[in-house]
Amino acid sequence: MAMLRQVNTADLLDAIRLGCGTMQRVFNADDNHIPFFSSRVWPEAFLRFSSAHSEAHVPGRHLNALLEAEDAAGIEVEETALDRHTAAAFLSYSGPVALPLNRQEPGGPLLNFLPHNVREGFHALYALARYRHSARAQELAAASIAAIFEQWDPGKGWDVARLEKLGLKVHDSPGVAGVQRAIGPLVKYYRAIGYGPALELALFLKDAVLARCYPEDGAYVPHIYGAPSHSTTCVLSSLAQLAELTRDAPLMNRVQAFYDRGLWAIRDAVGWSIEGDRPQGNPDRGEANNTGDILETALILGRWGFPQYYGDAERILRSHLLPSQLRDISFIEEPPNPADEDGKRDVARRHLGAFGFPAPYGHQPVGIQSISFNMDIVGGATASLGAAYGQAACTDQAGHRVNLLFDLQTPALQVESPYTHPTLRVRLKQPGPLFVRLPSWVDPGEVQVQGTGEQPRLVNGYLFLARPPRHRWLSFEFPLLAQEITLAHRTRQIRARLRGDEVVAMDNFGADFTFFPALE
Repeated sequence: MAMLRQVNTADLLDAIRLGCGTMQRVFNADDNHIPFFSSRVWPEAFLRFSSAHSEAHVPGRHLNALLEAEDAAGIEVEETALDRHTAAAFLSYSGPVALPLNRQEPGGPLLNFLPHNVREGFHALYALARYRHSARAQELAAASIAAIFEQWDPGKGWDVARLEKLGLKVHDSPGVAGVQRAIGPLVKYYRAIGYGPALELALFLKDAVLARCYPEDGAYVPHIYGAPSHSTTCVLSSLAQLAELTRDAPLMNRVQAFYDRGLWAIRDAVGWSIEGDRPQGNPDRGEANNTGDILETALILGRWGFPQYYGDAERILRSHLLPSQLRDISFIEEPPNPADEDGKRDVARRHLGAFGFPAPYGHQPVGIQSISFNMDIVGGATASLGAAYGQAACTDQAGHRVNLLFDLQTPALQVESPYTHPTLRVRLKQPGPLFVRLPSWVDPGEVQVQGTGEQPRLVNGYLFLARPPRHRWLSFEFPLLAQEITLAHRTRQIRARLRGDEVVAMDNFGADFTFFPALE
């Protein structure tokens, strides 16, 4: 049994930087630098083209993550990589209709239309419109929105006959795995550009979703949502984005109800989420995309005024999402490559920083004889890390807020995490009241505050200081609680030992390539 080098879960910025590096090494030199989709690192290693997702899916995930990381976290991104992702995204929209399409094989015509990819198409157009002011992206977004209104009906579905007359093959998906997934990037596009039809389409898709899914009681019915759990989680985060934008409290209530109830059918207590909700599916095979969407939903609910969801976000980051990033590539062997295929070159290094299909305890779920990291997942998970980085500490009209206890610096403040330092410390650079979130396992009465003579107040889960000093460290001393929790999976119970919200040991059932020491 092999345990990989443990990940430092304190440095969000480093994890984002590594994920961005992966997304800039994903291009297929044998296919005009269109990005790969499929990947495997063990027992054999390769990167491969996908007839469903290479140009119609991967560029949107990666452009969204790379350009947001560049803007929010100051990550340096290679223009060549952005140009290649942009070319692939525009290629997917160059067919007979303004929808993201895919080729059946490299060099072939655009043939396959998967409504599943509309979300990723809009992510590409959003990122290019917002961060590169692309007129072409805006033209394509307007044309695509018009095409969807014209050719999709929530009751009848797509006008398949019309699309087939254009020479396309339509591969639709059940449940929420189709065009409904696009709500989130449409909301982002509207926020960035102010294009009214984007919001109109988001609201139209929302009504179609709520007619069948995410009921007021938060119930989850597997056959209604469909097998790919990522669609369930990404539509949930999309609805949260829409509710926040439109200040729709009833919609946010439905998001919260599902988060608190139905979501537990496909997640566990550290934020791991099952890859596919199928009876025959492996109970420990997860997907980092799902975890990222759960994290982003928690961040929105936290911003909405429920700090307990920031606590869930902290545990998700420290105990699963960050540990599941591929940092140790020493076990990956370069494959034989007699034909000199690009998909078999430098495979280990190109996967450094990737996210994939982990178990809670390691990269190889018990019962699965391979380890995969599909390249789209790197974009989704890295974008979610970026969302957490931007929300870990923020400044608004109420003052400064420390929501997640990570090491970080903003123009307004600096935070030293209790996970990497003797205690939690905050130093303000700008004036204003300070709110510091306390984890639920901390007794507020036992917190020792030093660096100010002011007595802090407890306000909705935060310690509040009305007149904190500037340019002086404020200390908030409390122990990181040692506790054991049990993760309830479908065929087994998985014990985990935590230090605060960070796993230090976990059951692994003799698996290889694990994240943590085995729990004795």
